[in-house]
Amino acid sequence: MSQTVPGYYQRHIFFCLNQREGGQGCCASHGAQAAFEHCKARVKALGLSGPGRVRVNKAGCLDRCAGAPVAVVYPEAVWYAYTCLDDIDEIITAHLQDGQVVERLRLPPDVGH
Repeated sequence: MSQTVPGYYQRHIFFCLNQREGGQGCCASHGAQAAFEHCKARVKALGLSGPGRVRVNKAGCLDRCAGAPVAVVYPEAVWYAYTCLDDIDEIITAHLQDGQVVERLRLPPDVGH
């Protein structure tokens, strides 16, 4: 994967890890921490991490709670809703590695808080 976008990293993926109080739906209650850890480990194992490549980051509330759990990939600003670690693997392989959006996991634009 060559650097095609100016900046320190080619792509960032941010995982919402927010925990809401009062039993409200949130990413943390839908396995977001495990998905983040899995993504970080897989990206590293595949040799995709580091400057000019991919960075996996934690995020607080991304305000798309209705789609929980969610992650967003920049610079393309593609929002994903995932349900299992296989979905994360598909995002890694297709989008982070090959630059192809995984349309079946794309969060609809009208899904918000």
